[in-house]
Amino acid sequence: MANNPLRIVLLSYHKTNGGAGIACGRLALALQNAGHEVSYLDATDFATNPFQKAMAWLRFVLERLYFLGHERNKSIRFLFNPGVFGQNIATHPALLQADIIHMHWVNFGFLGIGDIRKILGMDKPVFWTLHDMWAFTGGCHHSGSCTRYEENCGQCPFLKSPGHTDLSHQLWAKKCLAFDSDRLKVITCSDWLGQKAKASSILSNHEIQSIPNAINLSQFAPAQKTVIKTNLGLDIQKKYILFVAMRASAAAKGFSYLKEAIELWVKNNPDAKKHTELLVIGEVQEPAIFEDLALAKRLLGKVTDEKKMIAYYNAADVFVTPSLEENLPNTLMEAMACGTPCVGFRVGGIPEMIDHESNGYLAKTFDAQDIAHGIQWVFEHPEAGQAARTKALNSYAERIVAEKHLDFYQKALEEFRHA
Repeated sequence: MANNPLRIVLLSYHKTNGGAGIACGRLALALQNAGHEVSYLDATDFATNPFQKAMAWLRFVLERLYFLGHERNKSIRFLFNPGVFGQNIATHPALLQADIIHMHWVNFGFLGIGDIRKILGMDKPVFWTLHDMWAFTGGCHHSGSCTRYEENCGQCPFLKSPGHTDLSHQLWAKKCLAFDSDRLKVITCSDWLGQKAKASSILSNHEIQSIPNAINLSQFAPAQKTVIKTNLGLDIQKKYILFVAMRASAAAKGFSYLKEAIELWVKNNPDAKKHTELLVIGEVQEPAIFEDLALAKRLLGKVTDEKKMIAYYNAADVFVTPSLEENLPNTLMEAMACGTPCVGFRVGGIPEMIDHESNGYLAKTFDAQDIAHGIQWVFEHPEAGQAARTKALNSYAERIVAEKHLDFYQKALEEFRHA
């Protein structure tokens, strides 16, 4: 661990909107609590006057317009970012004075590929926590079954005219050149993403460590379920299944699998139907997918109040995350910290969080029947909640996560001084 206080700058597109921004903010607090000088800057911190704010919006729009002529269809519009438009922040005083520069999610016109290259050209170590695959692909955030990023991209399934030298290949070539720096150190939130990065042609020669996100375990903590349910206006006699996603109706969040799983569960447990309810938290842009559900439901919308969110985690008897692709979801970590057992598919970093039939249930990939089995298993094993809390204490505590980052920082600083 670092012996002297470090000046650390954390960079993320947004501080509160999205899992990456929230994770970055939690790391900032963990590092501050460990005694270091931390500046957490997002895109709004570099847009302090009307002109700069207009330019920030324009860069976001230009990114989308640049991709518009290439996208296969509008369903993947925000699943692919070119990284062509951004701003040069390498001359900002906070970065110039920093011992460590630590990037997180920097898309949507915040930092382009060329801007990242300028940061890597500064005379100091630069860390990059990856929350998805964008840093080592030709533009997609999750490649699905495509492994072209291991070679040179091209033939991209996100593009309407894929080819060997398509946009994804061109952006891949730019990243190969821009990110080729021994100053760049890579952190992934999960071993799963770390293995993907190591297999990539862009980052395979970089040092990569897997360090999970941090969480404040004194805030996200178990509470008396009966009291919480009463305060939320819920029925203390009912069991509650909780589903949370920023965009609850997004296909990648897999609600269709949960809907099918609930139908199967109700068929097997008809008497339990009137004593069980589904809670849905998140923006619902396509309400039709929540119709004809086999259970009673409450669409609670977006919950921005952290205390209320913690209350819902505690009110739930099981948290289900049927996502089709995930890195290390904050929602799963939050539920576990509150002592709520979780059910999820064996995808991404989820198997690193859920210990099967110990603190939750890992369902076979894209198998709604097994999600139903998982829900029933949790209902029959309430002691899994304590195991979930223990996993959070041992893996995601702020002190533990901060120390892992500081050890990596110090190692890089020592290498840099002796270079």
